[in-house]
Amino acid sequence: MQSASRIAVVAAMLIAACPALAATYDAHFRVEAQPASGSLHVELKLSGEKLPGKIVFTIDPRRHRNFTSTDSVEVADDTVTWRPHGKYSRLYYDFVVNHERSSGRFDSLMTRDWALFRGDRLVPSARVTAVRGLESRSTLEFQLPQEWTAVSAYPILPSGHFHIDDPGRRFDRPRGWMLIGKLGKRSELIGGVQTIVAAPAGDSARRQDMLSFLNWNLPHLLNVFPDFPRRLLVVSAGDPMWRGGLSGPSSLFIHASRPLISENRTSTLLHELVHVAMGLHGDEESDWIVEGFAEYYSLETLHRSGGIGQQRYEQAMQRLEKWGRRTINLFDAKSSGATTARAVIVMKEVDSEIRSLTRDKASLDDVARELAARGGEVTLERLQATAQKIAGKPLESLERATLSGQPSKPSPVR
Repeated sequence: MQSASRIAVVAAMLIAACPALAATYDAHFRVEAQPASGSLHVELKLSGEKLPGKIVFTIDPRRHRNFTSTDSVEVADDTVTWRPHGKYSRLYYDFVVNHERSSGRFDSLMTRDWALFRGDRLVPSARVTAVRGLESRSTLEFQLPQEWTAVSAYPILPSGHFHIDDPGRRFDRPRGWMLIGKLGKRSELIGGVQTIVAAPAGDSARRQDMLSFLNWNLPHLLNVFPDFPRRLLVVSAGDPMWRGGLSGPSSLFIHASRPLISENRTSTLLHELVHVAMGLHGDEESDWIVEGFAEYYSLETLHRSGGIGQQRYEQAMQRLEKWGRRTINLFDAKSSGATTARAVIVMKEVDSEIRSLTRDKASLDDVARELAARGGEVTLERLQATAQKIAGKPLESLERATLSGQPSKPSPVR
């Protein structure tokens, strides 16, 4: 008892001596929609007993403009250095919403009636200099024209503001897809995931169809990825938005014209859901891993849910195998269609090899689940190590020589 008391006293003394270990400050993002100018005006207000000494934003000068502050702010070519002072500080700037992903096709757009964009573009990435342990409590507020509303993957507080919580980061900023304007939306709890499907009012997006499709398939994806975000936002819009799908943290965009299941049995919606589930990005040569997992599990999920039967599943795999023959070397910064097709076949071979080595006690599901648990950058070496841990030995299907189209080195003669 005396020992426990001494420990408690020492702990109390440490907390008293180092209050920054549990210190927080408020970061409130106030975003005003300005449809006439095609921009969003952002005010970031910091308040607290202790604030960061410096925040350096990495900006796109074509989209982030007109920086001012109540304190010192320095604007360079692609960085903005803000030095908050005292207990209160404000930073102001304008964000240009429109951004073309390809000619005439947008991955961020503002019209007279709505705006679709990503929070991590709205608020650029930042490097924060602060005392050890100092963390933000972040909220997001939208100031909108009459009849406009806002949706994001974040929960809404009683104040009507979004609660921004990004575990693992000391400075929480908005991330993922967001939609504001005159909207239509559907929401349902699916397998413990609060799922929202939203699109501009009057748009051709099939909100109810997508929600029903998710009701059918998402539970099967959750069996593989139990750490799937507890909130999911799916946003959709038609032309001139980019005609594809794009994932973000706890959210994704899909063009209104994309079918839920295409003629070749693939699903853009499920493909992007796998990206949301795994949270992976490749290094300069490993995009095939990220895209291979996404396309493999889009097909697997449809197969497991009964969305496609065994015959159609096998036909889809045969088509991918034929398409994949067009590429020899999987290693590239960006996975092409043929590369992704071959990557799916590699994933299927990995699954078969693991099942054979473990007598069906493990599979590719275990590899995907472990990679998703940590997320982040994936490399061939990380994939090999994870698969070896699951299978108990290195896998022939993941040898670099095989994946790069090079002949394996012969074993030395003894």
